[in-house]
Amino acid sequence: METPKVFESEYRFCLILWEHEPVKSSELVALCKEQLGWKPTTTYTVIKRLSERGVLKNENTVVTSLVTKDQVQAAQINEMVEKTFEGSLPAFVAAFTKHQKLSDAEIDVVQQMIDRYRKGESQ
Repeated sequence: METPKVFESEYRFCLILWEHEPVKSSELVALCKEQLGWKPTTTYTVIKRLSERGVLKNENTVVTSLVTKDQVQAAQINEMVEKTFEGSLPAFVAAFTKHQKLSDAEIDVVQQMIDRYRKGESQ
């Protein structure tokens, strides 16, 4: 199953949801007002929209996610690499490292990930 698209403001909403779920919709309204400056109607609209797209469910006023933060992030990265770099991960990494300084520790972590991938291990 493909991960549903989550847009930027919805992603900020999802960060709050993932941190507090399961959570009553009324509590989400208060959290979104406090953290995002949203009106109650905005929060309820986002809950409805994300529910319709299969990102979350709202049963008996309790909201829970149907997709994880990792799934949403992976889908966003895949879309960006596909759109911007014609699906080329090496082109993405080259562009990223050209403009972003990596510490030796970060390079070591990335190398360990590559080594595990080569061995067929998951993260």
